[in-house]
Formats: sequence, structure tokens, C-alpha cells
Amino acid sequence: MAETAAGRFTTGSPMRHVMVMTATGSVGLIAVFAVDLLNLFYISLLGERELAAAVGFAGTVLFLQSSLCIGLSIGAGALVARAIGGGRRAEAARLAGSSLILTALVAAAVGLLTLPLLGPAMDLLGARGATRDLAVGYLTILSPTLPLLGLGMGCSAMLRAQGDARRAMTVTLYAALFTAALNPLLIFGLRLDLTGAAVTVVLSRCLLAAVGWHGVARVHRLLAAPGWTGLLKDAGTLAGIAGPAVLTNLATPVAGVYVTTSMARFGDAAIAGAAIVDRMVPVAFGTIFALTGAVGPILAQNLGAGRPDRVRATLRASLALIVVWVLAVWLGLFLARDLVVSAFSAEGVSADLVRLFCTAVAGGFLFVGFLFVGNAAFNNLGFPLLATGFNWGRATLGTMPFVAVGGWLGGAPGVLIGQAAGSVLFGIAAVLVAFRVTGRLGRSGGGPAPEAVAVPADVPLSGKAAVALAVQVNRP
Repeated sequence: MAETAAGRFTTGSPMRHVMVMTATGSVGLIAVFAVDLLNLFYISLLGERELAAAVGFAGTVLFLQSSLCIGLSIGAGALVARAIGGGRRAEAARLAGSSLILTALVAAAVGLLTLPLLGPAMDLLGARGATRDLAVGYLTILSPTLPLLGLGMGCSAMLRAQGDARRAMTVTLYAALFTAALNPLLIFGLRLDLTGAAVTVVLSRCLLAAVGWHGVARVHRLLAAPGWTGLLKDAGTLAGIAGPAVLTNLATPVAGVYVTTSMARFGDAAIAGAAIVDRMVPVAFGTIFALTGAVGPILAQNLGAGRPDRVRATLRASLALIVVWVLAVWLGLFLARDLVVSAFSAEGVSADLVRLFCTAVAGGFLFVGFLFVGNAAFNNLGFPLLATGFNWGRATLGTMPFVAVGGWLGGAPGVLIGQAAGSVLFGIAAVLVAFRVTGRLGRSGGGPAPEAVAVPADVPLSGKAAVALAVQVNRP
């Protein structure tokens, strides 16, 4: 049957599926993040520390906004992947249509409501003077276009749910290449500085949404009008999955707000250094973020097909890939630490933070990766509150006391160390609990979790989601 055959992750090697989906996802994601890092490099060439600091402050708000879109795309992708895995193609198309409409509406509301709060938000984060004004101006341009980001993320999630790794990659890759080509022209050629960078992001979001829409609607025809009745019914279904996912994803940017305010006490140089680190992270570890986005549809399809053995194999493959990648990247950063400092003209505290990240803090992403994969398992196996609990635990108990003590003892470098230290405990615990959860599937008789087969697909479940990483695009 053609519809059932579309669930391509239910056969073949789980390790191969993880590697192929991760590799193709990495190209698009790392391209986006590399361009973001390149934009910061361009801004650093202007020689104004306030500009780099403004990007750092604005990034905290953008992270909060994009985390909402990530959570909505998690719910949408999980619903569609589950329907495809069960061979229900028409239902998958209807759910895709409803999800994109609801995502656009919610993102539009959040983007517009953010505008009058930008000034107070920058004050809360500790931005002052010209840095504050620059950050507010940058966000004023970007916030109204949040629905475009949501649509692009949602369409990319649909393509991953379908198993079209290559086309999901092109959604972000084309937007990244467009940004890389246009940014120098607007920043330097037209001398628009930070405004030019913002305009480029707006245009790239338009392209992101257009390319994603083409892949979902035209290529795979995985999009159907739900009608008012279907839309209202699907809203409840999406909320049942996306709600916990949104809460889970908001934990990381909330922790980021605390870290930013803690770092702001040490001046614009510390914020500028942290901004460089924040943009190095997704470039260096984009494969981890891509992996967590890739593993979700694989888990969801196999859960829908009743294959708990493949669910466990996918989890093991994901963890193995994380270990290999983090260790290799950590070594590369250590060897290139002075080159990175020189490239961004970092000095003083900014240089200290960059070197510290390359030397020691980068290794902590081994445990961040464990947490990401653990959360993907929790969401897909019907335990989304575990994912919410682990993420908020790390954002509060695993961040705030560590950052406070680190800042008190070691200043700005101590803040960075404290932020990384808390992820160790929660990453290890998430993996242990994830294996316990997958073990319960086997003891239940070799089939999927009971709610996955006993409840109709249009009834809200506690969760069948694929975590994108906190960050599928934790920067636009």
C-alpha cells in the first residue's frame, strides 16, 4: 500500500537512518549557524563593541521567540510522522494544513505582542545606552516576521516527518546561502550596519517559508485544507503535544535570560564575548542539533508502526554518534582557540571567554546532547512531562545556582563554567531514564506504548514529539 510504504523509517538500519537524516540536516543547520556567525564577524569588523553587544542582547529575545516556533513544529512534525508511520496519508495532510495555520496565527500574535515589551525586556537584561537602542531597533524589524520563521520551521518538520531528508535540508540551506550573499552588501555596501543585518534576516525568512511550502505542498502534496471543524479539532490535538514541547523548549531561553543578565554585570565586553560563543556553539555542534531533529521522526514512525525494538536501536545509535562528534569537535576547537580569538578581534574579557569555551566548556556539550536525545525519547514515547521536567530542571537547578556561584568566584568566565557544569548531572540522568522508558516498551509485550495504538490519532495524547533541539534554529 503506497501510504504505508511512506513510513520509510520502519525498515532498514536504524543507525543508517540516524546518520543519513543527521548528515543532511547538519548541512542545512550548520549553514544557517555559520552564516549567523559570519554576520557577527562582519559586525565586529565595524569596530563598535556596542553593535556586537546589541546582537547578544537581541539574541536572547530571538531565542525565546524561536523556541515557541520550535515547540509548535515539534508537535506538528510528530503528529504528521505518526500518521504517516501508521499509513494514514490523508489524515497526515489534514494535520499538516491545520498545524501550519495554527503555527502562523500563534507566531503572529507573539511577534506583535513582543513589540511594546522590547524596551522593558532590554532593561531587564541589563542593556544600556546605545547598546539598548540598537537591540530594540533590531528586534523591532524582526519580531513582526515571526510567522514566516514558524512556517519555515513547520514545513521543515513536515519534510523530516515524510523522510525527505534532502529537501528538509534545502529549506534552511537556501535561506543560509541567500543571507551569506546579501548581508555584506547591506552591511558594508549600503552602510546599513545592524539594520542591514536585520533586513537580510527578514528576507531570508521569506525564502525559508517559500521553499518549505513548495516542498510540502507541491512536491509531496502533504497539505490539505482542514476546514473549520477539522481546524478546531486539530487545534486540541496539536495543543496536547505541542504544549508540553513548547514548555520544554522555553526552559533553555529562560535560562539564557538569567545567564545574560549575570554576564551583563561584567560589561559590554563580556556580552560581546558571550555573543561570539553563542554563535560558535551551533556551528560547532550543529550536528547534535540536527541529530535531535532527525531522531524524532524515526522514533515517531516506528512507534506508530509498533516497533519498540527499533525505537531502542535508534536511541543507542543517536548516543553513539553524539559521543564521537563532541570529542572530535572539542579537539578541533582546542587546537584552533587562538585563531578564533584573532578572527573576531576579541580582546580582554571577550578573548578570555572564547578561549575558555574552546579549551574546556565545549566538552560539556556531550551531556547537553544526552539531554536532547533523552527528551526526544520522552516526547515520542508518551512521557512529555519528563522532558519538560528535565529541561526546566537544567534551566533552574542546573543553571542558576551554578552561574551565581561561578560569577561570584570567577567573574564572567565563572558564569560560562557554571552554565556548562549543570548540564552534566541532567544529561546523565536523562539518558538513564530514557533507557528505562524504552525498556518499558519491551516489557509491555513488544508493541508500542498502549496509548499509541489504542487511541485514535485525532485524540490529544500526552506526546509523540521529535525534539529539534532547542535550538533548531535557536538563532534566526
